[in-house]
Amino acid sequence: MNHRVVVAGLGNDYRGDDGAGPAVARLVAASTGAVDIGPIAEPLDLLGKWDGACVAVLVDAMRTGAPPGTVCVVDIETESSRQTTSTHAIGLGRVVRLASVLGTGPRRVVVLGVEGADFADGQGLSDAVVRAVPRAAATAAELLFAAGLQS
Repeated sequence: MNHRVVVAGLGNDYRGDDGAGPAVARLVAASTGAVDIGPIAEPLDLLGKWDGACVAVLVDAMRTGAPPGTVCVVDIETESSRQTTSTHAIGLGRVVRLASVLGTGPRRVVVLGVEGADFADGQGLSDAVVRAVPRAAATAAELLFAAGLQS
């Protein structure tokens, strides 16, 4: 049985808080041994990188109106059925469904969101997101291990 686990940070280190996903993914990979397949600029870039994994934890910055630094687990099925605003050309939910149809994606996908405050060009996370990164990484590691044990 394949027990390969992967983590990917969606986002761009050069667009402020959009770099939250890659920052969390690097920390998760360093602390858990999961394979970091990111950073991922576009969800379509996941195809081929996560193939055959038993579980993938994806971390992305969000803008929902919650306080900056809020960390939450995102239900990918619910998110993919709603109209959402995204900077990505094709949404994450659609990529997950495509990989499922192709039979190449991970058996389980867990998505973690970090609420951002500033998505302007430039390096560096806002203070609230900097404080959220370790908390998000701990949550992602817990999700990764729980999903891996149940798959």
